[in-house]
Amino acid sequence: MRTFALVWGLLFTGAGILGFIPALLAPPVNGSALAIDGGYGYLLGLFPVNWVHNLVHLAFGIWGLSASRGWGASRAYARSVAVVYGLLVVMGLFPVLNTTFGLIPIYGHDIWLHALLAAPAAYFGWFVTAPAEARIDGRIRT
Repeated sequence: MRTFALVWGLLFTGAGILGFIPALLAPPVNGSALAIDGGYGYLLGLFPVNWVHNLVHLAFGIWGLSASRGWGASRAYARSVAVVYGLLVVMGLFPVLNTTFGLIPIYGHDIWLHALLAAPAAYFGWFVTAPAEARIDGRIRT
């Protein structure tokens, strides 16, 4: 569980940093209109991002890195990633919601990427049980 939070934290942090590197962004072609279009482009030519999107990735990355210090915090992080990114998958399927009300682009390849991030998070968040060393008096320590 702690390894999951660490790996996801590193992935999100890396994605957030890469999104700020202009050389890795392809210019948007026929993209949706955004209220915040600073840094808007396609990361690696595939994933639509902007500055707000990158900041969200950095926030989830830092949260994952800090949550990896404890089992309970890692589980809460996994559950939160599963719920938030599962919701983003559903929102990305509806044209009226696929820009998160003009703030963050979540369409195109982001939909399947968010699903790939949410599915393992759901598994680790709800189906992995705490090891004995993470339990104190039947409760999970954080």
